[in-house]
Amino acid sequence: MYEPIRTKSVHSMADADFPHRTREEELDIQLAGHLAALLSVTDDLGLDHAAELIAQQITRLRGTTPPRTSTPPPGTDTTELHRRALALAGRALVVAASRADTTAAILTAQRMDAHRASLRLPEEHPLAPAH
Repeated sequence: MYEPIRTKSVHSMADADFPHRTREEELDIQLAGHLAALLSVTDDLGLDHAAELIAQQITRLRGTTPPRTSTPPPGTDTTELHRRALALAGRALVVAASRADTTAAILTAQRMDAHRASLRLPEEHPLAPAH
């Protein structure tokens, strides 16, 4: 026969006194991070109005104004920056949809459209068949 286990499992949670974040708090942190990365690229592209809208959302989520870059680095490849911004906006859109943040979802979808247009990519329809 088996001997009963007399010690606590190493897999059980310890009685910790540290605060735990809720799923919503984790999503807020994740969304603010994606938006901050998007803000950095948007600043590098010199898109002041779009950058201001993104900064407002970060301020709403974090409660503090995000740091901003003043000038893009010399020799910046704008095509690569638009690609990066499109990817970052897509990530932010997924998180915004996850947390049902309509304002952030609309903003990130608009940014995706703008960067897709800058890259002259066709607009993707979610129900269109994959090629």
